[in-house]
Amino acid sequence: MRTSLRIIAALWVMAGFVSLPQTVRAQDYPNRPIILIVPFPPGGSTTVMARNVADKMAVALGQQVVVDNRGGAGGTIGTRTVAKAAPDGYTILLGYTGTLSIAPSLYANPGYDPRKDFAPIGMIGTAPSVMVVHPSIPVKSVAEFIAHAKAQTAPVPYGSPGVGTANHLAAELFANATGVKLQHIPYKGSGPAMSDLVGGHIPMMFVPIPAAIGNVQGGKLRALAVTSPKRSALLPDLPSVQETGVKDFDVALRYGLVAPAGTPRPIVERLNKELNAALGLPDVQKRLVTEGAEALPGTPEAYAVDIDREEKKWNALVRRLGLKVE
Repeated sequence: MRTSLRIIAALWVMAGFVSLPQTVRAQDYPNRPIILIVPFPPGGSTTVMARNVADKMAVALGQQVVVDNRGGAGGTIGTRTVAKAAPDGYTILLGYTGTLSIAPSLYANPGYDPRKDFAPIGMIGTAPSVMVVHPSIPVKSVAEFIAHAKAQTAPVPYGSPGVGTANHLAAELFANATGVKLQHIPYKGSGPAMSDLVGGHIPMMFVPIPAAIGNVQGGKLRALAVTSPKRSALLPDLPSVQETGVKDFDVALRYGLVAPAGTPRPIVERLNKELNAALGLPDVQKRLVTEGAEALPGTPEAYAVDIDREEKKWNALVRRLGLKVE
């Protein structure tokens, strides 16, 4: 399986460089500012991740890396913009689980193919969520929650910022893995969902760690486990869902950089080099930790494999649930 994934990655990356525009002079790159499109409104985790590396890369590249937020349609508008941009290294994208792994199956016509339309540059990092319950729920572990849920006559409600969000699908993946029955309560954004959770109107959610940690430390919510395979530096005493016995449960948001397919290999390699150098800086790593994330430098090929694996995982779940957004 791993060998086949490596072959897929190699073919995918090579395909991105088959057609090199004659006008591109990779050896002169960059000679003007680079636009880094974040396909969501300002203020979210995607913007934080982009800005965390953009400034450091700009210093090394000798040109500005301008973060440009272009939100809309679950991130597909900004992502589609980059897919159709000139493959010259001057327009790149903040890749994200929602846009590269979930949206291609969730949206009837996202306008791009995550494998064919992009040349992966490299990963920035991963950030798990945390499974939290309201303190009124008489459980203190994942095992106790599973037993509690199975003892109920009706499905246990849980909230999310909306249909098809990573929060929503994390809960559905958990239900599928454990056999518990859950009822999705979609909200119009994270804020209203969190308010109802803290207020005890819904009993459970999967929440990004930075959004939950204050209420957990203040006793307003109880954290049961983190969703990544290993523990989080922000909550080191909290086990992972896998540790509690839920086999192969891995739900961590993934962030990286991609360029339009056809971007010359030397340009992708230069961007990958400076991205990895930025991720090695202590202040960058510290900022990632405060966001509940872990730096994950690597090769373009490794990111291609990750995108392929994640898209297959979420595609299977979206199709099983019958989710579709027009």
